[in-house]
Amino acid sequence: QEIQNSTRQRYTGIELEVGEKILGSCTDLMGSVRELIISSAQLQKEIVASGQAGGTATDFYKRHSRWTEGLLSAAKAVGWGASTLVSTADEVVGGTGKFEQLEVTSHEIAASTAQLVAASRVKADKDSRNFGKVMGASKSVANATAAVVAASKQCMKLTEESKLVAVDFSQLSAVQVKKLDMEMQVRILELENELTEERHRLTRMRKTHYHGDGTTNGGS
Repeated sequence: QEIQNSTRQRYTGIELEVGEKILGSCTDLMGSVRELIISSAQLQKEIVASGQAGGTATDFYKRHSRWTEGLLSAAKAVGWGASTLVSTADEVVGGTGKFEQLEVTSHEIAASTAQLVAASRVKADKDSRNFGKVMGASKSVANATAAVVAASKQCMKLTEESKLVAVDFSQLSAVQVKKLDMEMQVRILELENELTEERHRLTRMRKTHYHGDGTTNGGS
């Protein structure tokens, strides 16, 4: 809310519209993530309580160490994604971040949420009210992440269009047009080469890091 108020005071026109859309969608996502974390914590307590069989919570976690590790890993990933989303949204609105960063972070949150739900489903009673809350919260997160991605794409288009308006191509000479045409072609080739190389790096990193693990986050 503080960031939104600051944005209204600092920006006008396209910048204000972009800021409002980005921060609005990210705020909604953060609210959904908060509900997911709260409901997941409640479900975890329920699962542990029903499975202690007279022992302690520590005993339960030891007996189900792999499940515990999976659950905690997914929960931490959701929390990390939420923290990253806040800082990234602030940077994007301030003009120092990239819209693509918001999209990637949103996809990571969605993937981590799916892992959290999967881990919860393993031990939860299917008729559990808390599990129902987790499922409901996860759907809200999925919808909210989609909204962030949509807002990011829309704002990216608005920003690019505002830049094009500032350039009056009709006033350029034939030589200037030819020069600009060649520069654009060169830049497109550079970006295509960079994209190919980044995809290769991502593949190599995933093969190294997730080898034998069978899990990945997000999409390429």
